[in-house]
Order: sequence, then structure tokens, then C-alpha cells
Amino acid sequence: MNNFSLLNDFIIPGSIIIAQILAVLMPVLISVAFLVYAERKVLALIQLRRGPNVVGPFGILQSFADALKLLTKENIVPTNSNKVVFLLAPIITMVLSLAGWAVIPFAPNLVISDINVGIMYLFAVSSLGVYGVIMAGWASNSQYPFLGALRSAAQMVSYEVSIGFVIITVLLCVGSLNLSKIVEAQQTVWFAIPLLPMFVVFFISALAETNRLPFDLPED
Repeated sequence: MNNFSLLNDFIIPGSIIIAQILAVLMPVLISVAFLVYAERKVLALIQLRRGPNVVGPFGILQSFADALKLLTKENIVPTNSNKVVFLLAPIITMVLSLAGWAVIPFAPNLVISDINVGIMYLFAVSSLGVYGVIMAGWASNSQYPFLGALRSAAQMVSYEVSIGFVIITVLLCVGSLNLSKIVEAQQTVWFAIPLLPMFVVFFISALAETNRLPFDLPED
């Protein structure tokens, strides 16, 4: 294999794929940081607190400071834990949470992988994410983290069922598992309007699936 063939067959296509992934992940991660900041501000108003207000103007850089602290803090591994599984658990959870964005369309013909079974792919990725939680609890070799992991996994699995039923109603309206076609089918009216009760169920289930308030008990 000559250098020209290696360049055309591997290096250029690989560089394009990496660029597409970064073009999706960077805005997603930045938006998550600002959404967390907005959530903390709203909770502070509800609880009569100030919320983030020190790092950056109005505290808008607090989420980035927390991320930097998380990446640079000391990595503590329990002595009696299964160290390989203990370190793999957060990696698996993070990778699977980001892998789902590969099939999310952002605009016409603007999607990393426009597969015909995009909904099934999302179901598979979200279901595998439960294993990261169970692995983290089991690898710590302590009964309390393990019980907490089981409780968190039970909550995630149970609310996936309700999310699945909601998505089935959307699939019946569209007749396709392709996410791009589902988005295109809502050009006239968003499905959240005629399917408002299902949208409410989906919103509540999504909060429980991601362990956000008021379903954050597994994280306590």
C-alpha cells in the first residue's frame, strides 16, 4: 500500500469523521454547561439563594470551572475495589451518553449518521448506559454504593418503559424509525401539540431518566 492510497483510504476519511464528531460534541458540551448554570440559577431563586455569581460575569463560567476542577482533582480509587471496572464505569457512561448524538439531526442533511433505525439505536445506547451505573456500584466492593447503583438502575430502566411507549405513538404517526423523517413530519405542527399528554409523560420520564430534580434521589 503506497502513501497516496493510505491518505485517500484512511487519513482523509478518518479526519472528516473526527471533524464531524467534534463539530457536534463541542456545541453540545458547551450548551450543557450553560443549561446546568441556568438550572442552578432557577433553583437558587426558588430556594432564595444567589446561586453561581463569582466565576465570570454573573457566574456564567461556574460550570466550566467545575468541569476543570473535576478533571484535575485527585483520582481516589478504593483499596478493595476492582480497579479496572471502577475506572471503566464512568468512561462507558460518558461515551454512551455522547454516542447517542450521532443520529440526532440538527438541520436538513446535517447529521453524522442518518440511519433508518435511528430510534432503535437510541434505545440501545440508552439501555447500555445502565451498565455503567451498575459497574460503578459493583466495582467499589461496598454494599452501600452497590445498593445505590441498583436503585439508580431500577429508576432508569423503569422510566425507559414509559419513554418507549411515548416514542411508539410518534412512530405510529410517522411510520418510520428514521429521526430525520420524524423531524420532517413535524413541519406543519409539532407532535407535542396533538400529543400533549404523551409529551408531559415524556418530559417527566426524561427528568427521571437523567436523575434531574425532583428525581435526583439516586445521586444522594
